Amino acid sequence: MNIIVNGALGRMGQQVCRIIAESGATLAAAVDRAGGEGVYASLTDYTGPADVVIDFSNHASARELVDYCKFRNLPLVAATTGYTPEEFAILEEGAKSVPVFQSYNMSVGVALLARLVKQAAAIFGGCDVEIIEAHHNRKADAPSGTALLLADAVKEKRPDAEYVFGRSGQHKRQPNEIGIHALRMGNVVGEHEVIFATDNQTISLKHQAHDRALFAEGALTAANFIVKQAPGFYHMDDLLGP
Repeated sequence: MNIIVNGALGRMGQQVCRIIAESGATLAAAVDRAGGEGVYASLTDYTGPADVVIDFSNHASARELVDYCKFRNLPLVAATTGYTPEEFAILEEGAKSVPVFQSYNMSVGVALLARLVKQAAAIFGGCDVEIIEAHHNRKADAPSGTALLLADAVKEKRPDAEYVFGRSGQHKRQPNEIGIHALRMGNVVGEHEVIFATDNQTISLKHQAHDRALFAEGALTAANFIVKQAPGFYHMDDLLGP
């Protein structure tokens, strides 16, 4: 499999390039706007063989990314975070023409966590739900895309839920709230915890990432999955199967 990595010089892009080399797949092109020796400064600069694009660049490149994949008829793994509603709509539009795999967290473990969260939300319908996420102090977006993914998993079973980002002031917690809290500190790779609490018991579901390599491994797993799919919009839940 020939893989284009967009955002190849970033922290995650470098990890993906390393994992590709170790996996036996082929790095067709390393692309990064910073350019450099052996690195293309733009996707459009590369016209050679390719089977799929893995993107770990920046959410603002959504239009360029989708246009390139549509022009070359290439599947896309969109693995960056921070998409605005307008940028997310660009990915959805692209999925009408080529297979698009999108996840705010490329960890298969997080995908399993989201599935368990959905089950817990269905069983404990009247409980309080709080989400706590922690990342390194250089992460720009808050809350994390993964925290929102987990909140969406709850909301799928509780459509009337309202997201509350942080909490302050003098008022009681409302029953339909999903509290979402972001911590930024040190060099934390990524931690996400979803707490379900009733008056009589508390259930905590938690995932901790110990090394960023797990996200690169997940991106490669997603690439292997998406090259076999028809045009459409796919997520980690599709990869996990029924």
